Amino acid sequence: MSTEHSDGPEYMAVALQVSVKGVNRCKDRESSRARIQENIQRISEYTTTAAGFLKFFYGAPVQLVALPEYAVTGFPMKESPAEWRDRACLEQGGPEYEALGKVAQANNLFLSGNVYEIDRHFPELYFQTCFIIGPNGDVILRYRRLTSCFEPTPHDVWDKYLDIYGLDGVFPVACTEIGKLGTIASEEILYPELTRCMTMRGAEVILHPTSEPGSSNLTIKEVCRRARAIENQVFVVAANTATIDDIPIPPYTCSAMSKIVDFNGHVLAEAAPGGEAMNANALIDIGALRRVRRRTAMANVMSRQPLDIYRQGYEGFDFHQGNFLLKDGKVIEPPDRETFRRRQEANIERMIKAGAL
Repeated sequence: MSTEHSDGPEYMAVALQVSVKGVNRCKDRESSRARIQENIQRISEYTTTAAGFLKFFYGAPVQLVALPEYAVTGFPMKESPAEWRDRACLEQGGPEYEALGKVAQANNLFLSGNVYEIDRHFPELYFQTCFIIGPNGDVILRYRRLTSCFEPTPHDVWDKYLDIYGLDGVFPVACTEIGKLGTIASEEILYPELTRCMTMRGAEVILHPTSEPGSSNLTIKEVCRRARAIENQVFVVAANTATIDDIPIPPYTCSAMSKIVDFNGHVLAEAAPGGEAMNANALIDIGALRRVRRRTAMANVMSRQPLDIYRQGYEGFDFHQGNFLLKDGKVIEPPDRETFRRRQEANIERMIKAGAL
């Protein structure tokens, strides 16, 4: 278990940089599900190795392992929504979640990641879902990605989604023995409001599953990871893919840069480019974070946020409007990418009309 101080736990976290074999070239559901299990088996082996070796090396327990974005399937390319639901999407309580739960349970740790998932309330759709599984093997948090260019999100069926899950289900935070955990997906690190909504609900660690181009230069996502950590006084644990294999894109296009950032924006550990790695590991000191958050000081930026100003400042500027896939109270099938593109064009026109551009 984690080392418990009077004001918070201390433990090792790992952002596991792992390759994923895409399911896109699988010919049917059976072969795609076999590939998903193959990806999960590799994750299981790496997680067990990381948990055992790092505890031996550092003398502190590994309590948190973070996986990259869509780490068991890859991402949809030319597949229709119906094809992707059948081939790649996980069912809540399905065999894939059961297998991932066994990984967490066997190693007595929290396992986070990102998958495509079916929701029985919205059978026409699928959502990109960030999950956290507890040491008992159960899913303790599901966050559905809220921003996407070409795929459905809860915002596209906003009224119905809120009726079912409420706002706390839109921005879930898990209160655990290793701290309060939240998660966002991939490019959502570019949207400061999303991390802020998690932090205002108590999040102390933000899990950031991503699949992004690695670079020796300072990328926009890297800048934003550090900014989100500083402005929200949170740890950010970001796991990137090592490669995405068996798709018609060079496998190292999205690779490297898995890392752990502390609440001062300092990179505590980072995986180098070159493939799969468990090198992005560091000690998470929740007690130190809590002491900073509760200190009366100019540097305590979260305690000085005039949130009511921002709320009033945003009022009336709903350029990107909700319920895009909800017509007369009924959910419709996701349209093609050209329709999503035209939606963005309409958003830009509204911004121009309002004087924002």
